[in-house]
Amino acid sequence: MREFNALGNYPQPKKPRYVGPNIRTIKNKIIASYRDERYYDGDRNNGYGGFKYDGRWKKIADSMCEEYKLTEDSALLQIGCEKGFLLHDFHEKFSNMKVRGIEMSDYPIENSMPSIKQYIKKGTFEKLPYEDREFDLVLAIGVIYPLTLRDAISCLKEIERVGKGKSFITLGSYRNEHEEKLFRYWSVLGSTILHVDEWVEVLNHSGYTGDYTFYTAETLNLVWKED
Repeated sequence: MREFNALGNYPQPKKPRYVGPNIRTIKNKIIASYRDERYYDGDRNNGYGGFKYDGRWKKIADSMCEEYKLTEDSALLQIGCEKGFLLHDFHEKFSNMKVRGIEMSDYPIENSMPSIKQYIKKGTFEKLPYEDREFDLVLAIGVIYPLTLRDAISCLKEIERVGKGKSFITLGSYRNEHEEKLFRYWSVLGSTILHVDEWVEVLNHSGYTGDYTFYTAETLNLVWKED
């Protein structure tokens, strides 16, 4: 198990992301929970506020291929692949690579990239419909912490089962009370937001052996906004 940020080339937010009690409210979180058009392409406080392909994942695909030694003969799974932007860039780089994605709601699948739509399944993340050791690399970006703790543990165990040892996940977390407050107000889907040390304990309990990095208020550039 290694703390490593495989998203190092992803553009970081330059402007502060303001959070507070009247910015992302429980009403926004209820809407986001449906993971439909309102979450992906609706108001920013409901989720993404417009989720469209712009090529920003190309550098990530390139760096991951180098880091994890992926080739035309590799097999890759992305859990929570959404509209398939990253999968598309892997497929564009290596047209014969086996790319697969799984999503839990219909909207992102129906609006996914045409190049990889046929490779995306609908399903749950705590029980993956794939064979043991089927994939050379398993990705779960922004996927684990929206699950309940029980389902997060199941998902981590499934990542180990379907992978061959190489994986990368991101975890919603904090290092102090202020960071916890900021992250909880910002996240519209976060169910299991833990201290970084608690996440390490969960990973060890689950038998997770891959790479991981933490999403925190600092990495997301979250700033508290008073009324």
